[in-house]
Order: sequence, then structure tokens, then C-alpha cells
Amino acid sequence: MRRPRERDVQDAADGAAAADANEAESVTPAVAEEDGAPAFFSQPKRLVQTLVGVALVVAAIYVLLPALVGLDDAIARLGDAEAIWIAIAVGFMVLSFAAYVSLFRGVIGERVLHLEWRESYQITLAGLAATRLFSAGGAGGIVLTYWALRKAGMSRGESATRMVAFLILLYSVYLIALALFGVLLRTGLLPGEAPVALTILPAAIALGVMIAVLLMALIPGDLQRRLARFRRGGLLGRLTHRLATVPETLARGTRTALEYLRNPSQGAPALIGAVGWWAANIAILWASFEAFGLSVPVAVLVQGFFVGMLANFFPFAPAGVGAVDAGLIGTFVLFGLPGSTVLVAVLLYRLIAFWVPIPPGIIAFLQLRKTVSRWEAERDGSPVSSEPAESLPGPITTS
Repeated sequence: MRRPRERDVQDAADGAAAADANEAESVTPAVAEEDGAPAFFSQPKRLVQTLVGVALVVAAIYVLLPALVGLDDAIARLGDAEAIWIAIAVGFMVLSFAAYVSLFRGVIGERVLHLEWRESYQITLAGLAATRLFSAGGAGGIVLTYWALRKAGMSRGESATRMVAFLILLYSVYLIALALFGVLLRTGLLPGEAPVALTILPAAIALGVMIAVLLMALIPGDLQRRLARFRRGGLLGRLTHRLATVPETLARGTRTALEYLRNPSQGAPALIGAVGWWAANIAILWASFEAFGLSVPVAVLVQGFFVGMLANFFPFAPAGVGAVDAGLIGTFVLFGLPGSTVLVAVLLYRLIAFWVPIPPGIIAFLQLRKTVSRWEAERDGSPVSSEPAESLPGPITTS
């Protein structure tokens, strides 16, 4: 056997170090690990301050916004909604959360961690409450869900990878629908108003984002190890080494999501959950319009919903609070629907789909804390496993 050269030994050592660091540190900045509960839920004072702020925002949306557009009686008009349609909307709200739990279990909870339905429900509903209350774009929910996965025993790298796969599956439905219905409306294959700014333009953006997501799958799973051989000392070298974990995690998560799409029979709960979440939310909006006697063409309803939801990423409002309301109202008015009816229908939709689930979500978080304590007690104080969890539908590799 030939004697290893010094260069070979160094390369091997660098590669091993990179692999170890990848497993220990494979977590995106958005989901940095906390040993304790996320600060926004573990600090009662901060939670109370947030709830007070949310109450003020609700007052502004339901009182000041109607006054600004000349509909001072909007709150009174909410009382005119037909009770049967409100009941239907509430039913679809329940279905939306069932679909969300199905997506979570399909990607993470059922065979990877073997979570019970009750445990999956606690994690998902608590995460949705955090999404609505803390940080734009859903960062609060990501942090809380990541914390729960770590406490359940999943490794850092696997937790981050599964979270990426979860989000890609969820938002791939969003992007596909935005592109598909935009094209079908603009070409006249589906009936309804079809302004360019609300059809072709969003469709083009959605296609661009989908291409970018697919390209992420081409990033090598061992990027950090490959960069290690070019690593030099100093701040720049250490920074490059750490930043390499982000594209690696995105690539592994993207490939995991694509495996579900390539094997729908194995990933059926996840795919049904992803489609069901959006379909149920659109159905809530449909029932809200019907509650005030307004029938909206299906294509306009779907496209208007997804275009209006783009305001969810407005950076200065938690989970798009206020911005989404305005975005949905403005979008449907541009589609030619009567503004007064659109306003009250959107307010009803947001009340049922967005605000009503927050108290149950906070209760779910309190239940989750007890569940986490039980997990920790069952481990008898043993450290969280550093071994990758079983992957579905196929094993995740780093090469």
C-alpha cells in the first residue's frame, strides 16, 4: 500500500471536517437553533405586547380602512352575511388545517419521526399561529417548527432539509397555479377579466421562480467539502465555509421535494396536503363572496387569491397583516368586481381564515411545550441525536 502524501492526508482531513460541520451546522439563517423555546413564545411579556399590537392592527383594518374608502358601515355589513355561507367557510377552514397537518406528516412527521396525529397537530397549528403573529413571510412559524423537530430528536441538517422540502412542496402549488390560471385567463380559455398586470406578469414571475428553484437541485450536496480544499485561513475563509451550508441545505431540500413529485404514490399525503391547503383557503374566500351574494368566476377567484397573497411578503407587517387585506381587495377590484362587496367579503375571509385560528394556535403551543417536556423526559436527558433521520421517499445523501 502506498504511503499517503501529505497533500492527500490534508485533503481527507479537510473533507471530513467539512462533512462533520455540514451535519452539525446545516441550518439556514432563518431557522437557527435555540435550545429553549423561541423567544417570541417563551417570553410572556413579548407575547402580550405582540397581541396588543395585533389588536390595534385589527381595529385599523376593520374600522379605519372602511372609513378611508367611504364604507363606514362595513362592520355593520358583516352582519348581513348569510349564516349558511359562514358555516361553509368555517368548515373549509377546518379542512385547510387538516390538509396542512397531512402535508407536515407526509414530509416529516409520519415515517421520519413517527409522530402521532396529536403531536403533528400541535406543531403545525402552533407554527401557523407563529407565522401569523411574528415576522413577515412566515419566519416565526419556521423557527418554531424547526425547534419542535430538534426537540423531537431530528438532527440539525435533516431538520433544515425537511423544512425546505416542506416549503417547496407547499409553494410549488402556489407558483404552478399562479402561472397556469394567469395564462388560461389571458388567452381566454377560462372566462373572466384578464388584465396583463394580474395574469401574464405574475405568471412570468412564477415561472422564473420555479426555474430558480429547480436549478437549486443542481447544487452539489457536498459543496462545503469541495470548497474546503480551497479554504484559506482568516475571516473570509471561515465565512465561506459557513455560508456553503445554506446552498447545500436548499439543494438537499429541493431534491427531497422533487422525489415526492416523481413518486406521487409514496408522497400522496404530502401532495394532497399541499394542494388541499390552498384549495381550502380559496374555498373559504369563495364562500365569503357568496355570503354577500357575489358570484366570482373560478379562474378570477383563484388568480385573484394568489396575486393578492403576494402581499404576504411585505417586509414591514407580520405575516402580511394589513398588506394582504389591501392586496386582496385591490386585486379583485382591478378584476372588475364591486369594491364595496369585495371589501366586506375579504374582511370576512381574513376573519375566518387568519384571525380565528390564532387562539387555538396559542393553545396548541402550550400543549406542544408539555409534549416537548415529555420527549425530553423519555430521552432521560440524552442529547439530541446527531444521526440523520430516515428519509422519505428516499434517503438524502450529501454527494
